[in-house]
Amino acid sequence: METLKETTKKKNQKAALKITGAEAIIHCLLAEGVDLIYGYPGGAIMPVYDELYKFQDKLQHILTRHEQGATHAAQGYARVSGRVGVAMATSGPGATNLVTGLADAQIDSTPMVCITGQVPRHLLGSDAFQETDIIGISMPVTKWNFQITKASEIPEIMAKAFFIAKSGRPGPVLIDITKNAQFEELDFEYKHCTGVRSYNPRPKPDTKKLEQAAALINNAKKPYIVFGQGVILGQAEEQLKELVEKTGIPAAWTILGLSALATDHPLNVGMVGMHGNYGPNVLTNECDLLIAIGMRFDDRVTGNLDTYAKQAKIIHFEIDPAEINKNVKADVAVLGDARESLELLLPMIDSNSHEDWLAKFAEKYEEEFKTVIKNDLHPTKDGLTMGEVIKEINNATNNDAVIVTDVGQHQMITCRYARFKQSKSNITSGGLGTMGFALPAAIGAKMGAEQREVVAIIGDGGYQMTIQELATIYQNNTAVKIVVLNNEHLGMVRQWQELFFDKRYASTVMTNPDFVKIAEGYHIEARSVNKREDLADAVSQMIASDKPYFLEVKVEKEDNVFPMIPSGASVSDIRLK
Repeated sequence: METLKETTKKKNQKAALKITGAEAIIHCLLAEGVDLIYGYPGGAIMPVYDELYKFQDKLQHILTRHEQGATHAAQGYARVSGRVGVAMATSGPGATNLVTGLADAQIDSTPMVCITGQVPRHLLGSDAFQETDIIGISMPVTKWNFQITKASEIPEIMAKAFFIAKSGRPGPVLIDITKNAQFEELDFEYKHCTGVRSYNPRPKPDTKKLEQAAALINNAKKPYIVFGQGVILGQAEEQLKELVEKTGIPAAWTILGLSALATDHPLNVGMVGMHGNYGPNVLTNECDLLIAIGMRFDDRVTGNLDTYAKQAKIIHFEIDPAEINKNVKADVAVLGDARESLELLLPMIDSNSHEDWLAKFAEKYEEEFKTVIKNDLHPTKDGLTMGEVIKEINNATNNDAVIVTDVGQHQMITCRYARFKQSKSNITSGGLGTMGFALPAAIGAKMGAEQREVVAIIGDGGYQMTIQELATIYQNNTAVKIVVLNNEHLGMVRQWQELFFDKRYASTVMTNPDFVKIAEGYHIEARSVNKREDLADAVSQMIASDKPYFLEVKVEKEDNVFPMIPSGASVSDIRLK
């Protein structure tokens, strides 16, 4: 008669699957629900690609034209879908080309797992062909990284990678796998990671802190909410909406918080920051209570910290303890997930309204409208403005597109004037400010939200940094709509040169190629406009297409973005012109 021990041993033998490390990688990805990855093959990762070829029906691989494009596409996918983006590359230059995307994902809290191949274990440290210390290189720009040198490590490390990437404050993880580990065999068994020792990704909100926060909110005369991407990452959009509606508190957003609250909500007062709205910036230094939710007091938001909201009490809702008191000292810091914290807070606060206080934001908006907004959206000059292009895109998409921006003037104009009805609609490079982000990120965004219209708005400078990803769009027939606002300059740098360097346009004038011919060379329908009377029709034609489409809009060469807080100045020193 078979003993219990023998029966258990047989069950374990049946559960374990004898496979190579390369195949184990694929099984790990499938176990985590991954069905789409972006990458570029090479020698050190070839065994994984060989296994990937056998699983094409379950796991789609998108061949980008540069490894940086793979990371940005994975970011766009993650930001729109809320899932972990995955990118893969070979060793050496393939791995180092991922670094910009890793840094971007790290500072913008984007969940991503990057897998790189590496030379065999016995060659590590020998300067072998295409060997780089990607673990050392990527350590400062990843939430976690690890080098796998034997196949038996793969299931546990991969499970841990996905758990760390998506838990708490999300971020990028890099897993480097030596080539010998890809060839070796192991008894494969996968267990999802549910915790890591000494890592507490979701701290429980302190009830006493919540009570203190509620007391400040209930007694404030001029309370003010600034919300960031933590609301979106924490899926706290409904709780934020309930909070502002119950209390009547005006709320403004950081650029990564944009779309967490509908832009036409009566208590949504606009954008804070260097090129934000006039009222939200100026009145920061008049409120008596500043409630920061899921934002990190970035320097672009605060301006000069010595003069930032010194008259106000500060409540900071934040999941990452490293951000508490880092830039701005909080009177009450509520550590925890934004959704959980707000759900616990809501029953503690009183229904209220702050009509006189809200009216001040309306007054400041009128000032801004007369001096800035009217000229941006309803210009009288002959040349096209960036603002009126965004207005036409809003109209053509019924304010319901996913809009992906690069970095520069067009980014600030888009964030100021784009209109959104639903969350996860504004995809941009925030903290790192990565030129070249938008085109590949739009590919990932479209694949992560296939039923939504995805419009990439890009400057002529950033567009040319990853223009090769037009081939990825063509090969996969990804129906991204690409709008290049062409002012023949590196616009944001040129604006600073005009305002602060006596118009010395050092290396910012661009001689550009024929963008329409380039798009057509990739078999993408294309059009260029430079007249106001053609703009609405061109945008409508683009949006009506069910295929990839490229639209170049030639805009004013020396158009500036205002308002503007000069670098190092106070938010109160914001300039309207």
